[in-house]
Amino acid sequence: MSRGCYLALCARPVQFEKANPVNCVFFDEANKQVFAVRSGGATGVVVKGLEDKNPISFRMEDKGEVKCIKFSLGNKILAVQRTSKSVDFLNFIPDSPQLEYTQECKTKNANILGFCWTSSTEIVFITDQGIEFYQVLPEKRSLKLVKNQNINVNWYMYCPESSVILLSTTVLGNVLQPFYFKGGTMSKLPKFEIELPAAPKSSKLSLSERDIAMATIYGQLYVLYLRHHSRTSNSSGAEVVLYHLPRESSCKKMHILKLNRTGKFALNVVDNLVVVHHQDTETSVIFDIKLKGEFDGTVTLHQLVLPARSIQPYQIPVAGPASVTNQSPVPCKLYSSSWIVFQPDIIISASEGYLWNLEVKLEPVVNLLPDKGKLMDFLLQRKECKMVILSVCSQMLSEPDRGTLAVIATVFDKLNHEYKKYLEAEQSYTMVVETGQSRGNPPLKRPIRTQAVIDQSDMYTHVLSVFTEKKEAPHKFTTAVLMEYIRSLNQFQIAVQHYLYELVIKTLVQHNLFYMLHQFLQYHVLSDSKPLACLLLSLESIYPPAHQLSLDMLKRLSTANDEIVEVLLSKHQVLAALRFIRGVGGHDSISARKFLDAAKQAADNMLFYTIFRFFEQRNQRLRGNPNFTPGEHCEEHVTFFKQIFGEQALMKPTAF
Repeated sequence: MSRGCYLALCARPVQFEKANPVNCVFFDEANKQVFAVRSGGATGVVVKGLEDKNPISFRMEDKGEVKCIKFSLGNKILAVQRTSKSVDFLNFIPDSPQLEYTQECKTKNANILGFCWTSSTEIVFITDQGIEFYQVLPEKRSLKLVKNQNINVNWYMYCPESSVILLSTTVLGNVLQPFYFKGGTMSKLPKFEIELPAAPKSSKLSLSERDIAMATIYGQLYVLYLRHHSRTSNSSGAEVVLYHLPRESSCKKMHILKLNRTGKFALNVVDNLVVVHHQDTETSVIFDIKLKGEFDGTVTLHQLVLPARSIQPYQIPVAGPASVTNQSPVPCKLYSSSWIVFQPDIIISASEGYLWNLEVKLEPVVNLLPDKGKLMDFLLQRKECKMVILSVCSQMLSEPDRGTLAVIATVFDKLNHEYKKYLEAEQSYTMVVETGQSRGNPPLKRPIRTQAVIDQSDMYTHVLSVFTEKKEAPHKFTTAVLMEYIRSLNQFQIAVQHYLYELVIKTLVQHNLFYMLHQFLQYHVLSDSKPLACLLLSLESIYPPAHQLSLDMLKRLSTANDEIVEVLLSKHQVLAALRFIRGVGGHDSISARKFLDAAKQAADNMLFYTIFRFFEQRNQRLRGNPNFTPGEHCEEHVTFFKQIFGEQALMKPTAF
């Protein structure tokens, strides 16, 4: 039943006492806390949060029905609204007396609709006649009015992630006035109008807070408006209209999400995806505004990314004595009318006593999005995407039809595009840090390496090396895939790591494709490197030309002179090594002993004689004396020379 379900309720929900006649439940969106208030607080208040390890429990005096209750950020001050005229406060600071203090709203005849904490000591009252911004002084047990604004208010909405309060104004309620709070200041942002569906002129409130949500999507604040199907319009169903609300400029309608259905809806935002729940069919759909939509000149129209699916079935464990808890868990009623949805990703069932985070599961998406390019575009924007992407790459290379190389190339390019973006950001950061250019400017943040950054090591370890070991893949296809990945890296000007070239060479050797290897090296398809040259040397026994190919590569590197000498000496090509080092001008500093050792091992007396003479002449030229110094440790070679050629064959110092 759960097959293909790409949405799930989190495994560890917050559990609280169910709502009932004596227990009222409240949710604070800023702290993500649930308050269970029994008998107006007289018999106890229990506060549980997603981040809180231990619940907070306390009692309050029952001074009437609680309308709203919230802690300040940091849980130091409690605010409780019991009437439409005032809010009561209680300090939760160690060694501070727990005495309540009260603040009435300043505007005469105004009714408080609610309040929002914007920091640990700043609170905003929203009344039907405006907004009042206060600083709380807990040690004085009083509040100080910082700023207020008179405006007709129907309802309000708060987005704690962006510290923006949205007020619904005018008779129809569709003119929205945002306010932004930061560091003790309140800023009025440009107001904007929500376009209502064409309908007969109305004089009553037409825009309900049920149809509005505020959420941050891809780092930008959006107001989401759920526009229902109207009988007079020709639209095929409801839609979600996204208004971008920047702090610097006015709000602008940007995206429309086509639901193609009517009924009761609720909105969440999970992992930058807009999730729309449909109660009638008990299914949900997701939209991704980063995926390419249809631009009509003013807004971008988006269709749902995946077919509608239900949230994954959820089992509620049976609570009670140990003898009872071994009973089977009870299935949770999904899309229940008692569910309340909060932004960005919270679902609360007051009747069940559960608070869940909604989660997106990526594995089922793989089988629901057959277009690999679109699938990659989708996955690369998700938080937990790395292992799913790597498994998609592996699956793509092992499928019976082997996938087309064009599709594989597209996927590699999308991965390397993200990889390159990160490398460039990291490089810019390093440059600024090293040059100290950020002094006086805002400090540059180190780029965050998201899971979308899939580097060569990831691809090598999880995909390519595993793929090349599979014997059933045709070797031409295997080679083509490896070369396609290298091509993609080159296209994005990413330096290819030598282990990828080694994988290509080993694959070619495994299938005896030496002619292809020769061509790849000859035309520099495989970039020169010392590790690669050493690998070629090791292939000499099965492919003799590899020795010369290796030497040619080392010569081209020009920084590998020592390696070339070592290679030639190991092959007993002592004269060739000497000629090479003379050719690059390094013969005055080379070790005489190393060359004499190699000449002696070659068991060729004339070779030994030639090499010995060369170093005698070098000694004479550099020091005016042909003899070796004790530091050169050549005594055994001098003795050997005397034994073979006699003492008289030794060079005599030139007299001046």
